[in-house]
Amino acid sequence: MAVIKGSLEQLRNRGLITDWEVPYESILTRIPAAIFFMTAARQEDLSLIWEELERYVGFSYRPNTEKNLSALDWRVEFKKPDLA
Repeated sequence: MAVIKGSLEQLRNRGLITDWEVPYESILTRIPAAIFFMTAARQEDLSLIWEELERYVGFSYRPNTEKNLSALDWRVEFKKPDLA
């Protein structure tokens, strides 16, 4: 998860992301996925952001329409592969 946090921070430093967060981090890390929320600086930047993050296993994203855990625009997940 630290590597993903580093990538998100680099994207923020490059001006592509205005903010990112991992709400309830101690709880969310106990499930088989890492869940982040982020807001892009501009819609046009989304393809660059997804390109950077898709190199990590189990990457997926969707609009954060519920706004239950975060007020940020996008829910980004990295699901661990099934070990069964």
